[in-house]
Amino acid sequence: MSKGVLLVNLGSPESTDPKDVKKYLGEFLMDERVIDVPLWARTLLVKGIILNTRPKKSAEAYSKIWWEEGSPLIVLSERLQDKIDNITSVPIALAMRYGTPSIYDGLKELEEKGVDEVLIFPLYPQFAMATTETILVLAEELRQKYFPKMNFTSVPAFYNHPDYIRTLANSISERLEGVDYEHLLFSYHGVPERHIRKSDITNSHCKIDGSCCQTASTAHQFCYRHQCFETTRLVAEYLGLKPNTFSVSFQSRLGFDPWLKPYTDRTIERFGNQGMKKLAIVTPAFVSDCLETLEEIAMEGEEIFHEVGGKEFTVVPCLNDREEWVKVLARWIDEWAHQKPVEA
Repeated sequence: MSKGVLLVNLGSPESTDPKDVKKYLGEFLMDERVIDVPLWARTLLVKGIILNTRPKKSAEAYSKIWWEEGSPLIVLSERLQDKIDNITSVPIALAMRYGTPSIYDGLKELEEKGVDEVLIFPLYPQFAMATTETILVLAEELRQKYFPKMNFTSVPAFYNHPDYIRTLANSISERLEGVDYEHLLFSYHGVPERHIRKSDITNSHCKIDGSCCQTASTAHQFCYRHQCFETTRLVAEYLGLKPNTFSVSFQSRLGFDPWLKPYTDRTIERFGNQGMKKLAIVTPAFVSDCLETLEEIAMEGEEIFHEVGGKEFTVVPCLNDREEWVKVLARWIDEWAHQKPVEA
């Protein structure tokens, strides 16, 4: 068999034009694993409400962070792909779950290179229905329909892999070297609380009550909340952070259902109201900087902090195409290519 790798990230609109943003949001939000309600309700919400109100606002947000080369997430993902491709022994293709290049495009590219054994590599450290799961489900649907001769292997969530923890911790340490800050906030992308319960393979463990994430369970293999807290714990341990100098929050909620708490924007506001003047923030749910990190955190988050009296707001960049990160991914890929399992 000939092996190849498909790196998969979230995706981005083609441009900051509201029409392109509307097309992208439509594909993203109509995914049943993103908004997991019956089709009629999802259609009413997305096509009847959100796509008639949100594209213009989102387009304005994208325009604030758009690079000359294009979408930061796409550009950074392409840089990562190129660097890995230069030092690995197998072909590397890039795809986006939403927008272009599509997962179909990526698989077709590998097929044309003679690849019939593919490592599907979701670029998400933590497992979630709306990220890793939707990638794997779509990839399998495409395999059955268009690429029946291909075999797939997928990289498990690497939220606690020592290589990832070391690389993330080093990126934090490097950015905060010489920075005088009072608190380090680990902000993860939010998901509805019901996603946590739906992903519970035991159907009984996840209660989101403050204790279940610390109690050993097979449910943790697919528990996004546990994996976020565990990433934070391991990084804090690696960096020797003292208790009460760091915490976890969740950003980017949508709608009125309960999402994972505490919310990032309210946490930032609370810190400022309590007199905190110097806050640092890192976003470990993302490996590539994007709208959620460059605009929602680095711009809106800083504005909130300053409005409530905060002075210094330091944002740690995502891993992006950091050399240490490139080498880690390349090593994992080569280990897979030579029949050594990528394990946490």
